[in-house]
Amino acid sequence: MSRSDNTVKKFFEKIIEKIILLNGFACILFVILIFFFLAKDGLALFKVSSPIQFFFGLLWNPLAEPPQYGIVPLLLGSIMVTLGAIAISVPLGLACAIFIGEIAPRWMREILKAGVELLAAIPSIVIGFIGMTMLAPFVKNLFGLPTGLTALTGSIALAFMAIPTIVSIMEDAITAVPRTYKEGSLALGATHWQTIYRVTIPAASSGIVASIMLGIGRVIGETMAVMMITGNASVIPHSLLQPVRTMTATIAAEMGETVIGSDHYFALFAVGLVLFAITFVINFFADMALHQQKK
Repeated sequence: MSRSDNTVKKFFEKIIEKIILLNGFACILFVILIFFFLAKDGLALFKVSSPIQFFFGLLWNPLAEPPQYGIVPLLLGSIMVTLGAIAISVPLGLACAIFIGEIAPRWMREILKAGVELLAAIPSIVIGFIGMTMLAPFVKNLFGLPTGLTALTGSIALAFMAIPTIVSIMEDAITAVPRTYKEGSLALGATHWQTIYRVTIPAASSGIVASIMLGIGRVIGETMAVMMITGNASVIPHSLLQPVRTMTATIAAEMGETVIGSDHYFALFAVGLVLFAITFVINFFADMALHQQKK
């Protein structure tokens, strides 16, 4: 290769490096701009309503006199649906990841991985439609409820949506465990199953934690499915068999009906700001867990 070819190659490499660096800074800039966009209108609520009333208020009723903008029912609804979905999806996702990464033969592994990743492509509105027509009547008849649109219904549907993310990252973490770990365990007399739960899973724990955190972020930010199948009742939930309303569903349901610049409008932006902060913290800890796994 001539010197001129090397010069041209280095020139293009520098251009690509600059483009990648620019894209990285652009991503950071977009996140900062989104934060300021939400904060600009969200913090305006506190000119007419105190932060204590917003963060600790037990009633969300913009039509009341005076309007009530307490986020507690919405926050508890989001937490209840999210915890229910994680309680369902994590054991199923871990079992599926172990089977794909450690037990299934190679030909089956490729098919299962492709199938799991295809599940992530199903639109959330389709999941919500299936939940309304099939899952909600089943929950209603099973527990003898007046309605099947409950937090449990939303948890089951969201678990189905979170499983692809959880399985994909868990499986990558499990297959990334050095083969010498497994061979050493087997050489010491451990069985295959003992090696999996005493060596492989502890060694992949950082990736497993990261997958759970990203699954939580996927679930808590979902909108259409929860708006369709959780009942949309902004009340303090006491069980998974009650209708609830999440923060995302509140923004989606009410933003189109508010007057721009009104207190209700600012309150929805404040809810969005809280949701942004929660998802940012979740993704931050997930990223820390992934970096810990690489180390």
